[in-house]
Amino acid sequence: MKRVLMFAILSLCLLYIGDYLSVQYRIPKNRSQFGMVKIRRYYAVGLKSGKTEFMFLAPENQVCVHSLFPHFGYSPCWYLSRRNVKRINI
Repeated sequence: MKRVLMFAILSLCLLYIGDYLSVQYRIPKNRSQFGMVKIRRYYAVGLKSGKTEFMFLAPENQVCVHSLFPHFGYSPCWYLSRRNVKRINI
């Protein structure tokens, strides 16, 4: 059981390192490191009556990285494109 766990941890570490190196050194060369995803945000304001009022904001672009994992402080583009609506509760 320990061997399987160690193999899984080592495989995950190698995958993360390979992903980082592919972003850092632009492997493949024709791929850009960063992209943009349009994020739609809105405020959800709780009223005293128990109802919720929604106030929609203008969409904004957010920088993302073309990789499997987050790198350089940016989320992966595949993750942001699936979660492009952000609710802010007040």
